Amino acid sequence: MITVKNAESYLKTKIADDADDIKKVWEAFKDFCKEAIEGEEDKEILFQCGVYDFTGDELFHFDFVRQFTVYEDAEYSRMEQIHCEFLFKPTDELRKLEVSEWSMDYDDINDFLNHIENLQEFIIPLNLKPIKSEIYQEEV
Repeated sequence: MITVKNAESYLKTKIADDADDIKKVWEAFKDFCKEAIEGEEDKEILFQCGVYDFTGDELFHFDFVRQFTVYEDAEYSRMEQIHCEFLFKPTDELRKLEVSEWSMDYDDINDFLNHIENLQEFIIPLNLKPIKSEIYQEEV
């Protein structure tokens, strides 16, 4: 069974050497989104992109996220997120793209994933080469 604690290593193993290939990461991430995580009540999936200066430099962030609400002894403890994030130098075209879409706004995870795949904010960056990619888990 996948747990929040081992979710990052599980996803990294699924992606293996394809971490720089956005399309392959997306396919692995989609499969991962459908898998059960121990203790998870609701699937909380986020697709977000836009130009931000989180690092001190303006970069286009293209990010697939799975969020976990963690309970200990039936009490809320914290939230954690796994990110599959790709960074790009902002171009005029990328500067026009910004979106934040949550799966909870959809009745079905497949409807959400299909919706994401049809967004221009998703389609346009797919064929570009990121300057950096990272898969990581953090507490939020």
